[in-house]
Amino acid sequence: MSQTINSTLYSDMLRQGAASLYKDKTVVNDLNVFPIPDGDTGDNMYMTLKAGENAAKGNSLGDIAHEAAQGMLMGARGNSGVILSRIFAGLAKGLEGRDSADAATFASAMRSAVKEAYGAIPVPVEGTIITVLREGAEGAKGNSLESYFDSLLEAMQTSLDHTPDKLDVLKQAGVVDSGGAGLLCIFRGMNEALHGIVSEEEAAPQAAAAAPALDLSKFTEDSVLEFGYCTEFLLRLTRAKTDIEHFDEKELIDWLEAHGESVVAFRDGTIFKVHVHTFTPGEILNHCQQYGEFLTLKIENMALQHHQESNKNNASFHKPKEKYGIVTVAAGEGLIASFKEIGADVVIPGGQTMNPSTQDFIQAFESINADTILVFPNNSNIKMAAEQAAGLYKDADVRVLPSTTIGEGYYAIASADRDCPDAEEVIEGAKSIMESVATGMVSRAIRDAEGDGVKVVEGDFVGYQGKSILSDSPSRKEAATALLERMGSAGRDVMLVFTGEAVPADEAEALQSELTTRYPNLEIMFNRGLQPIYDYIFVLC
Repeated sequence: MSQTINSTLYSDMLRQGAASLYKDKTVVNDLNVFPIPDGDTGDNMYMTLKAGENAAKGNSLGDIAHEAAQGMLMGARGNSGVILSRIFAGLAKGLEGRDSADAATFASAMRSAVKEAYGAIPVPVEGTIITVLREGAEGAKGNSLESYFDSLLEAMQTSLDHTPDKLDVLKQAGVVDSGGAGLLCIFRGMNEALHGIVSEEEAAPQAAAAAPALDLSKFTEDSVLEFGYCTEFLLRLTRAKTDIEHFDEKELIDWLEAHGESVVAFRDGTIFKVHVHTFTPGEILNHCQQYGEFLTLKIENMALQHHQESNKNNASFHKPKEKYGIVTVAAGEGLIASFKEIGADVVIPGGQTMNPSTQDFIQAFESINADTILVFPNNSNIKMAAEQAAGLYKDADVRVLPSTTIGEGYYAIASADRDCPDAEEVIEGAKSIMESVATGMVSRAIRDAEGDGVKVVEGDFVGYQGKSILSDSPSRKEAATALLERMGSAGRDVMLVFTGEAVPADEAEALQSELTTRYPNLEIMFNRGLQPIYDYIFVLC
């Protein structure tokens, strides 16, 4: 058993924490309150932690902790991932400048993690991951790392077991908090590393698979550079080249913004993280190297990036700047196409069970040349990653709107007045539109449940609006019609329907015919959304 944690051990703790979570991530995913396949907490936390582990390359404990926190910041997915990134940012603050940490030092870092996590949430809710963190830190005692971690895990487990007592939705569903369960898995793995147990590298989940290889044929000997280079690096400030104590990062950021675009740059200790788009990466590198040396370096021709991902906007450095740009999130080829048709500049593929990361949002912002970028997450579990990205991005005024459903985002984007000179007026108009929209979904139940007076049977189709279950039936069509009846469809003017990838075309046609007869005064439009999870998405306006 180690008496102190050094950089090597902390790296092992990160790795084993990820391995422990990976082993049980399906269990964590299944701790979802709602009886549909919307459990992705385990995957989100795992991919966030892996992003931190992969970024941690420094020599000292403090450097490793900061680099891991930076990696998690950019790789955070879902609300649980964002909160996890703030937990490790708090740990990094507590370990700053240290080569090692004993039990007392790590306990202090845990208190810093609690403060950082609570500060990241506008309205902290007890009975969640932050409660398990706080009560674990409060209950942990011991003068040695071994005794400290033993009591920490015991206090975390007790706190997790009592999360249903603090949140009625957990008690009704008969589950503990999934984020808290994921955090406990991570710290169990970290404790295993303290005892010398480090597992072999686990296989990453499908959502975290490596990006496809670049198609080099998209830039040939006859091509002309249009988009410049995406240039990213970690720069270690060195005393041999600069006065670190008086180094002015704002001056360097101002220089980068004057010589490049889409700048995202920040300093942690003696490491400077830079992302910039430029036609002359050599100029950027030569200038920055006068302050230190590169730890990592990546330069990519953006022409290849633009061809690689179909959702990227074909914007170039020379495209005139627009007043507004729009970013949204959706899954399904037809649904993505529909959002682009109504004016979305970038549609990030994702949604329930596949939340985009902070980095995904930043890359979307980079592809838009606009003064104000409006972001429609269309899912409450994506909003925090979008807001974290908005806070990091400096090339535009990024505003994250509170769209929690596909319907809210769709009608708000379709109604947005891009000619209006007042951004606040556009935003308030979008919010007003969202309040008038009702969205209902049909999906298959993954377990028995009961809520809102409806008994749900595993394998049945469930119709719901928000978190209210309104129908259940072995028949997908019957679940859909019962849902629409309870949503008050007869009092609406327009019904927009997106059919999922599992819905046969003839079934969709039959439902459309029945709804047209049932609601003769309603304008009904069916679209082949091809979205996963949701067999039908009904949008009423």
